[in-house]
Amino acid sequence: MRAVLLTVFGGLDMLDYREDVPDPVPVPGEVRVRVGAAAMNNTDIWTRQGAYGSPDDPDASAGWRREPLTFPRIQGADVAGRIDQVGAGVPESRIGERVLVDPMLYEGDERALVTTEYLGSERDGGFAELVTVPAQNAHVVDSPLSDAELATFPTAYATAMRMLNRAGVGPGETVLVTGASGGVGSALIQLATIRGARVVAVAGTGKHGQARDLGAEHVIGRDELSGALAAESVDVVADVVAGKSFPVLLNALRPLGRYVVAGAIAGPLVETDLRTVYLKQLQLIGSSFGSHDDFAQLLTHIRAGELRPLLAGTYPLRELRAAQEAFMAKGFFGKLGIVPAES
Repeated sequence: MRAVLLTVFGGLDMLDYREDVPDPVPVPGEVRVRVGAAAMNNTDIWTRQGAYGSPDDPDASAGWRREPLTFPRIQGADVAGRIDQVGAGVPESRIGERVLVDPMLYEGDERALVTTEYLGSERDGGFAELVTVPAQNAHVVDSPLSDAELATFPTAYATAMRMLNRAGVGPGETVLVTGASGGVGSALIQLATIRGARVVAVAGTGKHGQARDLGAEHVIGRDELSGALAAESVDVVADVVAGKSFPVLLNALRPLGRYVVAGAIAGPLVETDLRTVYLKQLQLIGSSFGSHDDFAQLLTHIRAGELRPLLAGTYPLRELRAAQEAFMAKGFFGKLGIVPAES
């Protein structure tokens, strides 16, 4: 099959397009999916770069579990397509199903998320023509959306769902969303609005209109944050940026507010005055990939047509390097898709 192999941690030249990769075969309990489309995430970039560090060395090269990876690896967590083969124990009637894949590969309760395998990281993913996954991770979808549109949902929206669930966001609360033009940020706007929260979004110049279209009541420019954000004006901060804005974000929280973080695009090492945390009795909440329950909750919104896919563009599989370069430039709103089919 055709696939792109990540050969080792490093730059874009570590992505190797191949047309002779052996077809994967599903083992018992698995299905094989012919990939209609896959979507890109920040995790694809950070994993390629080995940018997660280790618990003892923030500059060490490691995957998201802060451990070494096995190479070569096919990246790509967000997969939509059709089942074309099943392993032993899986009904053959599943062949032909159109599915969306939950990329978190674990059994047990949500505590397993900390050490689970993530599709395209610890296990080969969807930047290929074919991918195998546990049968229970391939969810049937009946939707008018294209495969590329469906592929925008899994990682970003399940991550956003988990952030909102972890922070206990409820109707009438005000939520500040950073990185609002990215996959997780734009998902946060939609999902928070669905549950009746008011959203204040932080987005770059030229992207304010799109954030408002998704439901944000107010939009603040990234460079205006410290001057435009009033103290004690929000109930929850949903942050994927971090960096030097961290003290400003905590200052914006009302007493008993919650700060939930699932990314650190602007820098993972932050400083703040802890007196702000304990005197205002704030909660600092770490969040990461969505659980199976979060994904199931997401599926109800997808099937009901309540979410707007934000597909900014697609690239053929052989142009994955160019796609990742465009992704890192951040000149778009939403998500970029990868389509294996040759045009």
